[in-house]
Formats: sequence, C-alpha cells, structure tokens
Amino acid sequence: MFTSNAKFTTERASSYLQQLCKHFGHKIEVQFDPQAGLIKFPFGQCALSADQGVLDLTVNAETQADLTKACRVIGSHLERFAFRESPKIEWQAVTAVNSADT
Repeated sequence: MFTSNAKFTTERASSYLQQLCKHFGHKIEVQFDPQAGLIKFPFGQCALSADQGVLDLTVNAETQADLTKACRVIGSHLERFAFRESPKIEWQAVTAVNSADT
C-alpha cells in the first residue's frame, strides 16, 4: 500500500471537503460530513478531514502509479475549486509503520 498526505491551510477547509465529495459523489462512492470524508476511486481512495483552518488529505493506493494518479486527480480538482486562494498542493509520501517494529 502506498500513501501520500497533503495539508491545505484555508478558512474554507470544510467547504472544500464537502465540495470535493459532492463532485465525485456523482460518479463514485463517497462518504462525508462537514469534518471528514472518504472518496473511493477505482484506483485508490482519499480520506479528507477539515479542522481548524486546515484541509488534510491522505491518499492510499495499491501501486505507486495509482497513488500518483489519485493525488493528481484530487489535487487538480482542489486547485480548480480553490482557485481564488491559488493553493499549492504538495504531496508528502507517508512511510508505513510495520507493527512488528513497535
């Protein structure tokens, strides 16, 4: 499993979370409320949370190629929806923690 995370600082975090989920919900499975959401693409999924002026995005996928695609889709849509704020979405790889190591 491959994972990336991005944080977007904005006072409209909850609005963007809901807008993204509603947009994708026309074609694929989504679950959301004002504080959290989950978008399930055929090539991965994105968990979203809105808290205290930050929209947190975490994408998971089976392959690096699918992760790249999911990050690109989420990032491009967020940039379009939040164009007034000119967001710079910078994805950071998340290292999986092996439970045997803890």
